[in-house]
Amino acid sequence: MAEQLAVNMLKPKKRSQVKSIWLRYKKNKLAMFGLVMLVMMVLCAVFADLIVDYEADAVSQNMKIRLMSPNKDHIFGTDQYGRDIFARIIFGARISLMVGLATVSLSLTAGAMIGATAGYYGGKADNILMRIMDVLLAIPGLLMALAVVAALGPGLVNLIIANSITRVPQFARVVRSAILSIKGQEFIEAAKACGTRNTRIILRHILPNAIGPIIVQATLNMGTTILGIAALSFIGLGIQPPTPEWGSMLSDARSQMRYYPYLVVIPGIAIMLAVMSFNLIGDGLRDSLDPKLKN
Repeated sequence: MAEQLAVNMLKPKKRSQVKSIWLRYKKNKLAMFGLVMLVMMVLCAVFADLIVDYEADAVSQNMKIRLMSPNKDHIFGTDQYGRDIFARIIFGARISLMVGLATVSLSLTAGAMIGATAGYYGGKADNILMRIMDVLLAIPGLLMALAVVAALGPGLVNLIIANSITRVPQFARVVRSAILSIKGQEFIEAAKACGTRNTRIILRHILPNAIGPIIVQATLNMGTTILGIAALSFIGLGIQPPTPEWGSMLSDARSQMRYYPYLVVIPGIAIMLAVMSFNLIGDGLRDSLDPKLKN
């Protein structure tokens, strides 16, 4: 009875905290602009099949309408194979957002496990795990992703694995630092005194209280992940043709960019807007979750 009463007393507090975070976030106009851009991209990616036809517009070649400048029938024009650029941009957004979300989720899970273990137990476990993370951080992310993709081969799954490995150390260090600042507090000591298992303490008490920095890091990593996906696809080690992807669209347009610059400009703007939206959202979340940082 007492436990249920305590849970009921906490519910309004959680709602008010979320509401206050949202109110602080709304005051940041740039963050709201990033959120609006992201929502529009997500809606276009989700409902892409209702907007354009994948096979007819984004994949099938039609040499009769190749290299058409933007017009009323093809608002972004067509590429050197007669494919509609607008359709390829929309379906490319689906690929980039899906791979980015899968990459961040996988790296966040692995990094949270490593960081939580190192931060909570300390000692030799902390030294060993963090030195491994330091070694991974010493290798440039793109170079490591290139090595992994070159070893496993190009493809969607291998692209996710390669980008995930490069981002695990960042999440591990963020989670570790958050846990080090929390694990010495009274409610953790009380949970230990009650005989609560270490795994339960980490999952139910420590990680939920460290969720703020983790969310910010995940949001900012989405932008860098999209850049990494585009970079690997640009050099032919990412998403393979004819699947539309922004980086591969830039690569295909290199030979035509002098006379048909829109082939390069439009995918480049799509990448820029996607990365900028996640960066703006991440900055807004950082200020909303911890107003002291802004002050």
